[in-house]
Amino acid sequence: MKDKLHDAAQRWELLDENGHVPVAPSYAALLQHATDAQDLSRDVLRLASDFARSPHHTTRTGRTVLKQLASAATISSHAAPHFTETAENALALPRTADPTDRHYLTNRMVIDHASARAFLRRASESLRDAAKELDDHLGVQRFLAPLTRREGPPEPPPSRPGGLHR
Repeated sequence: MKDKLHDAAQRWELLDENGHVPVAPSYAALLQHATDAQDLSRDVLRLASDFARSPHHTTRTGRTVLKQLASAATISSHAAPHFTETAENALALPRTADPTDRHYLTNRMVIDHASARAFLRRASESLRDAAKELDDHLGVQRFLAPLTRREGPPEPPPSRPGGLHR
């Protein structure tokens, strides 16, 4: 999941290879970014919800992981509206004759799109941190398991030879 968010943040670009906003940005492509971001956000929310229903969320590590998952869910939910705003501004751009308005819309598109991508990156980082916390915890558990494991019930103390018999 963290890789999907990170890859989307890297792959979904607004600017062309020269770093400029295209003359006619694709409204459909920008709406697809919003749709895909919404789907990713829903997946992150489900992950957080599933973890919250698991018995693991009650441990100290589990609470930390759940906090990071909740943070990722919140942050990722902010991406889709920013992608949608970008698409809305792209739709208005061809109808704008005033150069000042056009400049404002273009800048607004760049800011909204960059913000959306930043939300995806930050959500990915929260998921990475949650996974690392859980992995560190499980690594400690794997290390401690052989030290605390017993091979069956303890043996009774040896009987004394010549002891009392009832």
